[in-house]
Amino acid sequence: MRTLPGKPYPPGATWDGAGVNFALFSEHATRVELCFFESAAATEEFARVALPERTNYVWHGYLPEVRPGWVYGYRVHGPYEPAQGHRFNPNKLLLDPYAQAIARPVAWSDEIYGYRFGDPAADLSFDSRDSAPFAALGAVVDAAFSWGDDRLPQTPLGSSVIYEVHLKGF
Repeated sequence: MRTLPGKPYPPGATWDGAGVNFALFSEHATRVELCFFESAAATEEFARVALPERTNYVWHGYLPEVRPGWVYGYRVHGPYEPAQGHRFNPNKLLLDPYAQAIARPVAWSDEIYGYRFGDPAADLSFDSRDSAPFAALGAVVDAAFSWGDDRLPQTPLGSSVIYEVHLKGF
């Protein structure tokens, strides 16, 4: 899949009419992979693409072939050092925190967790099982809105009345 550098802003998946820009903040990641799924019901990705650029801790890339409706998640690589607060685990598929739509909710299972239940190291253990069949997935959306026959009111500013109120108090 062809990948271009893209832009670090706006965060998330942004459809521009020709392709999608993906941007994700991670200060300590060493690599970020974008995983695409055939549908929300799919249990494994059909494509995995590394985001090629990093600008001010934002990983980003532009994929011209991606369209609204595509389902995706992230795999983020980095240090697994719980004592320093780093628990990167590329075996765990992550929902885009900036996703505009959720294609599939999480299905709670032991594979979702980054550690193994019952391990003597407790939550410091490392779980290498893939969470893709159970993880929540984001969806690319077309944020364009058709206003139909709506028109601007064309009221001059001098004739306008503007209220600034607290909705509940109003």
